[in-house]
Amino acid sequence: MVSKIPLSLTYLRIIIIPFFVFAFFIPGEVGRWSTCGIFVFACLTDYLDGKLARSLNQESKLGALLDPIADKIIVAVALMLLIHDETIKDLTLFAALIIISREILVSGLREFLASLQISLPVSSLSKAKTFIQMFALSVLLSGEPGNDLLYGYGRDLGLTSLWVSAVITVYTGYKYLIKGLKHV
Repeated sequence: MVSKIPLSLTYLRIIIIPFFVFAFFIPGEVGRWSTCGIFVFACLTDYLDGKLARSLNQESKLGALLDPIADKIIVAVALMLLIHDETIKDLTLFAALIIISREILVSGLREFLASLQISLPVSSLSKAKTFIQMFALSVLLSGEPGNDLLYGYGRDLGLTSLWVSAVITVYTGYKYLIKGLKHV
């Protein structure tokens, strides 16, 4: 039973995506806090499933495949929802595009390198980027209630954090690309 917990958390992260989208369209504070809560829950399960898989020595090929897919889907969906409601607009669309493009590029590179039996480990800076990105998206997904909770600075804090994440994304994506090209 214990050996299935990390993979179950990854499955759960994929299964909650429709509920995440549904919550986003619930009007008012309930919808925004629900959306934010589901996203934060997904972020926590991402951290927890990896930690449990390593500590219980339960890493699996299926988990290694599905975990990054689940992460990228929920981030992409969050960005699309925020673009839909125009929280992310104008020049900040470039930050969202950078984040999504880098995730696709690095995922493809990792998949290619895996076929050559080469792993591309996650760097500490990429982990920091992920934390900043998840923070930014959580704040932005909370909408006006979150903005009010942060004394009217929530939206600015979220958008600034998204840009910081995008800048780090470019740098880490470039580093991964250089490392990966050495093996091509």
